[in-house]
This record gives sequence, structure tokens and C-alpha cells, in this order.
Amino acid sequence: MLESLQALKTQSNTPLNIIASHRHERPEIFEFADTVYYEPSVARLDADADDNEDSASIDNHAQSHVKNVLPRWQFVLKQAQKDNVKVLLTGRNGIDYEAHRDLFTAAGIRLLTGATSVSALEMIEDKFAFMQHCHAHDIPVAEAWRFDNIDELRTLLAEHDHQPLCVKPVTGIFAQGFWRLDTGKDTDERYDSFEHLYFTEDKKINTEQFITAYERSQMIKEQPIPMLLMPYLAGQEYSIDVVCEHGEVLAAITRHKTGKIQHIGYDKSVMDVVIPLIKAFDCDGIVSVQTKADDTGQHRALEINSRPSGGIGYTTHSGFDLTQVGFGYWLSFTDKPELETVAAQIIPCQVRSIMMSIKL
Repeated sequence: MLESLQALKTQSNTPLNIIASHRHERPEIFEFADTVYYEPSVARLDADADDNEDSASIDNHAQSHVKNVLPRWQFVLKQAQKDNVKVLLTGRNGIDYEAHRDLFTAAGIRLLTGATSVSALEMIEDKFAFMQHCHAHDIPVAEAWRFDNIDELRTLLAEHDHQPLCVKPVTGIFAQGFWRLDTGKDTDERYDSFEHLYFTEDKKINTEQFITAYERSQMIKEQPIPMLLMPYLAGQEYSIDVVCEHGEVLAAITRHKTGKIQHIGYDKSVMDVVIPLIKAFDCDGIVSVQTKADDTGQHRALEINSRPSGGIGYTTHSGFDLTQVGFGYWLSFTDKPELETVAAQIIPCQVRSIMMSIKL
């Protein structure tokens, strides 16, 4: 995205300072920024604090000066005001920034957190609340039943094990904690008891082994993890990168993967689910949506990620750069994008995995 912004700066021939900040040393990010800030775990209130001081040294300072620390969002706001920032796209801590939107607005900063309220971001993060909100707005969504302990899990399995099932945490990313369960109702053969340890990317597990592991888990006992039991949808999964503003889709590109190939384009049947979904959650900024088709071919919403997906770079090969579309508009370089116009210009393509290296 930063590389796209550098290209936008060249194309628009307009002075533009591109700033990147992160808590860690990330050369593959900082290489494409004009200005770099290291976000500390805690930021000093001291106005003379070194902007480039690393997190470790600031943490050490904080241990003896606890009363003189700032939340990260306040540190970022301070730097943004100093640099006269006009548009700020947050990362994974969007809720912290959203809670103080009025301060960013007062500073003349267009804040992009993925939505326009803390409550919307909390519903997006909580997959069970997300699905309930979809039902309330008649949006096709994957079904789910929450369980918080082994008894609830056994009860749900007894009620729903007539169909292929899967489990995943109420909150989480990168498919962490997701497993397909062997209920004996799947079209596949029963899962080998060793298979889920050997082919971990398949995300399959024998149901009884999952129950045993969950029931005996010390981790679960010490820190309970709310989980969802869900029907497993066997259809095609899609990732959709979306530029949106106050619930309106301005531009979008759909992606689905077969093997190691990303298929880039604009699938209207998928967008028929995405457009009302973005409206229902009043999404704002650049977000990503996941959908999956059921046995009838109906696309159902799985989740919204309130920040850009890791695969947004694939979409540039369609001839349309969503980063430039969004920031060009928010920086007043271009007119407001229109979805139908954008969709008509997308060139469908297929892309293999993109790799990049940075020399240090």
C-alpha cells in the first residue's frame, strides 16, 4: 500500500509526505515511507521525547515513570498533528483510535478505522455478534452457535452433528483455532487420528480428539476462550477488498483461490452480499470481507476485517489500485469513486503468490 502511495505521489505530481509507524523494526514497511516513527508500547508525555526511541528503552523509562505515559493512539495523534497529517489509516488497534475520533476530527485528520463507531468495530471483532447483526439485517451469513465450556459443546454437538461442522474462536485472525470436525456426515472419509498432526494446513481433526483436547486443556481452564460451532460450508471462499465511506462501497475487487492461484476480478453475486454488509456495519476506510458459498451456491458472509487484507497487493494486477482509489479521494486528488465505474474497469486476472525481499 505504501508503494502504491509513492506511485500516487508521482502520478499526481503533488507534494505528499507518506508516513509509516510501527512498534517493531519493519524494513519492508519503512522502505516505502518518507517519514518513519517507532510506536512505543507506552509513549512518554515528555514533549522532548525522541520520536525514534525504541520500544524497549521507552518501556524501561515507563517502569520508573508510570504516571508520565501516553496511550499509543495519543502518541500517534501527537505526531500526526506535528506533521499536519490529513488522512490516517489505523491498523489492528482501530478501536482505541475510534474511541477518540472527535479529537482526530478536530485536528483536521480523516480517521480511517474500518467503521465509524466503537460499537460497530466491536461487533465486527466478535464473530457471534457479527452474525447476529447480519441476521437482523437479512444478510446471508454463516450460522453459528457459541459455547464457553465442554458441557455446552457436547450439547451443541448432540443437536447439530447430523451435518459437517467446524469450530473457531469468537475472536481471532489468520484462521487461528479453526478446525473442521469429523462428524461422520462429511463426504470425506473419516479423519485419520494422526492426519491432523501431519497435514496441519488441512485444518481437519477427529471430533472426539478435539473434545478430549478441549476438555483437558490447561490453557482453556486458565483463560477460557469463547468458541463457535458452525456448519462447514463446502463452497468457494472469497476475499473482497473494499474501499468504503460511511457504509457505502466506493470500489471493490473480489478474489478467490484455487490451489496456489489467486483469481482477481469482480463477482457480482459475491458483491450482492458485500454491499448490504458494508452498509449494515457502516464500514469506513479500506476493509476486507470473507464470504463462502453453501451447498446451494448462496454466498454467505463469514466476517469483516476492519483493516486492509494482507492480499490487497494482488488486486493491483487487475489494472485498478484500490489504495490509490481510496487515498486519492480522501486527499482530494480525485473525485469520489463510483462502484459501477470501477467495476467496469477491472481486468480479471490470475496471480501466483507474490514474494518480496528487502536488503538490510
